Amino acid sequence: MQKFLVIQTAFIGDVVLATALAEKLHQQYPQAQIDFLLRKGNEGLLAGHPFIHEVLIWDKKKNKQKNLLKVLAEIRKRRYDKVINVQRFAATGLLTAFSKARESIGFDKNPFSFLFSKKIKHLVNTGSEPKHEIDRNQDLIRSLTDEVPARPVLYPSTADFDKVKEFKQKKYVTISPASVWFTKQYPADKWISFIDKLPGPLEIYLLGASSDIALCESIRRASTNPNITLLCGKLSFLESAALMKDAVMNFVNDSAPLHFASAVNAPVTAVYCSTIPAFGFGPLSDQRFIVQIKEDLYCRPCGLHGYRACPEKHFRCAYQIQDDQLLLPLKVNEHELSR
Repeated sequence: MQKFLVIQTAFIGDVVLATALAEKLHQQYPQAQIDFLLRKGNEGLLAGHPFIHEVLIWDKKKNKQKNLLKVLAEIRKRRYDKVINVQRFAATGLLTAFSKARESIGFDKNPFSFLFSKKIKHLVNTGSEPKHEIDRNQDLIRSLTDEVPARPVLYPSTADFDKVKEFKQKKYVTISPASVWFTKQYPADKWISFIDKLPGPLEIYLLGASSDIALCESIRRASTNPNITLLCGKLSFLESAALMKDAVMNFVNDSAPLHFASAVNAPVTAVYCSTIPAFGFGPLSDQRFIVQIKEDLYCRPCGLHGYRACPEKHFRCAYQIQDDQLLLPLKVNEHELSR
């Protein structure tokens, strides 16, 4: 039996996208053992995953280096046939290079790639040659499978769906208004303006972590729409995905909830402020919409991951987006409201 380890210890959305590798490896090697290494705090994403045998966890917040060596010892003990590293940073490169795996695979930009059995060219997207992250990741296992990537998938349990069942009694939308990066986050006053124009029958659920409660509460208080419910900090990753699954629409920033929607094939409208879909992190759902500024802006995109403040101090990439752009996907999807 083949034993694979996929390494992705970055952020929540990156882990979701990397589940596509587990899907593809299972398709090609249905009897194989597929393990997954992620950072502590993200393990809930893979709870009950049918194709992942075991989740290894690296605690990066305390005793980071000591815990890294513990993880390395565990990996070496397991003697994987293939270790597949999605990241380009030294710590995971060390784990890959010294894993004792029969084959170690990673991107050429990793500082330890010279020690990998196989290093794959990492291509940064351009506007003329866009490449989605799942295609980039698929390059790592192309020689083991083929060129066609699988979609990322999350697997909410029956208990997860039961937890959110009470919120599905009426037609609803979800809005995930927060982002770690200021310039990726559609401004609160813009969300409020949009929410105030939503049609009356729709319930509105604001999603996010506990750290997003203050933002979501400020949106609720300032809005004139009476149908808003705050669910920040009340749902797990998979419970949030289960709620998104049956929404009329899910409105998100260029952030992790976008990938939750993709991973349960839920309808999604992604709002792009300082970043652009051509970077390769766009939605993958069958029903997907992109909202962004209509005209070219001299300073956009200003960076791959966003900033804590607009470098030009005007944030026009967000403020020149119109409410009608966000409302249009609902009009396209109007038949859902009348069902």
